[in-house]
Amino acid sequence: MRGSVTHPGSLPGRARARRAVGAAASVALLLPLIGATPSTGATSDSATGLQKAFAAAAAEYRVPQSVLLGVSYLQSRWDAHGGAPSVIGGYGPMHLTDARTALTTAPHHSEGREDARGDGARAPLHPEMTLPEDAEIPARFTTLLQAAELTGLSPDLLRTDPAANVIGGAALLAAAQRDLGAPLSADPADWYGAVARFSGADDSATGATYANDVYEVIRTGVARTTDAGQRIDLPAQPRLAPETAQLRNVGLRLASAAGTECPATVSCEWIPAPYEQFGDDDYGNHDLGDRPQSQPIRYIVVHDTEGGWEGVINLVQDPAYVSWNYSLRSTDGHVAQHVKAKDVAWHAGNWYVNARSIGLEHEGFLAHPDSWYTEAMYRSSARLVSYLAAKYGVPLDRQHILGHDNVPGPTTATVGGMHTDPGPYWDWRHYFELLGRPFQATADPNGSLVTILPDYKANQPVYTGCVAKGEPCAAHGSSAVRLYSDHSETSALIKDVGLGTAPSTGVNDISSRVSTGQQYAVADRWGDWTAIWYLGQKAWFRNPAKKPTAVPASGLVVTPKNGVDSVPLYGRAYPEASAYPAGVPAQAVSPLPYRMPKGQKYVVGDTVPGEYYYAVTFDTGGHRVVVGKDLYYQIQYGHRVAFVRAADVRPSAA
Repeated sequence: MRGSVTHPGSLPGRARARRAVGAAASVALLLPLIGATPSTGATSDSATGLQKAFAAAAAEYRVPQSVLLGVSYLQSRWDAHGGAPSVIGGYGPMHLTDARTALTTAPHHSEGREDARGDGARAPLHPEMTLPEDAEIPARFTTLLQAAELTGLSPDLLRTDPAANVIGGAALLAAAQRDLGAPLSADPADWYGAVARFSGADDSATGATYANDVYEVIRTGVARTTDAGQRIDLPAQPRLAPETAQLRNVGLRLASAAGTECPATVSCEWIPAPYEQFGDDDYGNHDLGDRPQSQPIRYIVVHDTEGGWEGVINLVQDPAYVSWNYSLRSTDGHVAQHVKAKDVAWHAGNWYVNARSIGLEHEGFLAHPDSWYTEAMYRSSARLVSYLAAKYGVPLDRQHILGHDNVPGPTTATVGGMHTDPGPYWDWRHYFELLGRPFQATADPNGSLVTILPDYKANQPVYTGCVAKGEPCAAHGSSAVRLYSDHSETSALIKDVGLGTAPSTGVNDISSRVSTGQQYAVADRWGDWTAIWYLGQKAWFRNPAKKPTAVPASGLVVTPKNGVDSVPLYGRAYPEASAYPAGVPAQAVSPLPYRMPKGQKYVVGDTVPGEYYYAVTFDTGGHRVVVGKDLYYQIQYGHRVAFVRAADVRPSAA
């Protein structure tokens, strides 16, 4: 199988048995230190138990401790996630995988009757999609089972006990090293090939990118306290230079990056989405364009796939399905590009946003209990976004790097059907640190704006509906902060009138939720509570000074112009009717079911002209970009952004 390690049967039987016994003994000694079942009289050493587990596993399997720590950091940042699986069935600090059902789930665009294109001028495609249930399971989905055979430890122990999980990872690395015919060297420079093999990559570029990341972590060093309170330290080795020539022996295929628009720092391949005509001028699954010459690219939209890699890749190649520009794989951060940046993918459900954006699908599940995303994917995504932002002039802030859950419905009828990915478990704080643009205070403590910035690990609001309706999801760190109608957690949640439903704690309910990096105008303060203007209401969240969930900010705000009680808001910034040339039907500038009342202020993210890309035919000869004279402000209105006509409001600095 692709990227597999040595089968345990190829190890000498006596050596394998000895290592299995040794591993089990090591686990028995380390369990009290890590805290699964603490022994009587446990000391402060329990906070360093995981560090000792890494040391013991490294010694047992003769893997350099720095290599074991570096690989684990790239997989999970050493977090254990309470024994819960990642988005592709990975467990524990080493992210050992057992995801035999991860390949048969359809991606989120097939749920409901959403029009991912989001343009009322053209009928949407709503294909009925099914995925093969007999798909081959790649080795990267079964590393936990491989580790169980190598160590003699039970799969359940490898899933739930961090010490056992670390031992399983050490066994896999040692087996990969032997399989390459390399010695179990004490020099971390000699393990480059084994690290590339551990990634589960099936091509050399992905394996090399993963290994380079691991060695960069080792060179720079890391010290961190994990989600379970474990203190881990990986001292820096700045002069470490791995033997990269080992990659030739790993046996991975050569993957061509020809045709891709990716930075050299990620592994990228071209898997094109088809542009095909069906007859009667019906076509799919994207539109050809000439960006950025014809219209600027102003947004990058972060999605999750709600499905496994193989199924997602199959679907984006179906001309009767929808499209996005890039897919990113969870296990190793591998990137596939499907639609050129000059063309318009159908991904966000809002044609105005689609026409000005690039969409990135990350392999993941929004409502997976205790859902988490790998460090490898975060890093690869951040490199790709940094590259695209620099190339196309996209500002690196939360007004332009949007989640799909921040994209507004283009019309009133579409508001309830808009998507909610990547959800509350996407770590926006860490993501922007990787982008080199960490969120921070930009004003004095009594400033009139705030940037939402909770401690991801400590911020654990209760969500429901991950597994069954109304049932609580597993406790987990979150980028989102819940909003209330008063300065009390017993008060009612904020209601979104556009949804027309009662607010809830549901994992997909964004009506009373703000997210890391978003900015709002302060409406009031009361003790440890701060109120902001949100969806036309005063919305409260807990914000204690010693453990703040938001920091002071500065920026531009807008409020209704003098003499009016409120002004309308829009889900798209379309031109005025007089701007459309002959042959291009004028699109309605239809307001959403939201208003901006007088006296309220909302933070401006951008100033944009009214613009519409007319593209409803397979033949591009009739395509037009219409730009009007009306200007709009993009604002942070609720959890989603919205647009307001500049003529309706007055701006001011705050």
